[in-house]
Amino acid sequence: MKQSTGTRFGRGLTVFIGLTALWWLATLSDSIPAFLLPSPSSVIQAMWNNRLFLAYHSLITLSEIASGLAIGVLLGCGLALGMIFSPRLQRWLMPLVLTSQAIPVFALAPLLVLWFGFGMSAKVVMAVLVIFFPVTSTFFDGMRRVNNDYLDLARTMRASPLALLRHVRIMAALPAFGSGLRMAAAVAPIGAIIGEWVGSAEGLGYVMLNANARMQSDICFAALFILVLMTLFIWAVIDALLRRLINWMPEND
Repeated sequence: MKQSTGTRFGRGLTVFIGLTALWWLATLSDSIPAFLLPSPSSVIQAMWNNRLFLAYHSLITLSEIASGLAIGVLLGCGLALGMIFSPRLQRWLMPLVLTSQAIPVFALAPLLVLWFGFGMSAKVVMAVLVIFFPVTSTFFDGMRRVNNDYLDLARTMRASPLALLRHVRIMAALPAFGSGLRMAAAVAPIGAIIGEWVGSAEGLGYVMLNANARMQSDICFAALFILVLMTLFIWAVIDALLRRLINWMPEND
């Protein structure tokens, strides 16, 4: 049975309140120093006292994530379409796509920072590397696993290869593509944050690394909390757009 947005929001809010309560109870213990686990109130106070500082670095990270997400989705869709059109291209590109995921992003991060510098480019490239694989694989599998009856019917109606791709393959692949896009939205911050950890003077990753070195755990938690909210916001926006785009697909929540 499909549930309303309010029901899903209420369920998420309940989980959030429960986790926050457990966090607060853990900070009441004298065995855990405040510099290791600050209380929720101290984190909120740190967010308010450093709101302009955190807002600036949040915008930097958000721009890196958004740029990486846009480029990664376009690249992933382009690769999937190319492999569907050309089986020969598929045989050459698929090993490359798999190899790109076999190498950990942590191992590539220092090289990418060295090649692209300490600016935004290296972080965007790392976000793209994290994002494009789930988009490529799900979109390609969705187009490849189309019901043959639909394809035969379209060919009987003398549909052109472009019409066959647009009206049959892509439409049938949209649910799989939606799953890949949601996954990409959830993991998009990973590449950007890793890049900021390796080499950066801006962004939430830089804030967390700098605060950790100074034992300012409240600021570190504040930056982490903002990053979580940012990721949830991006995922919710993409999920809402996909629900409108694929409104014909039945859902079971």
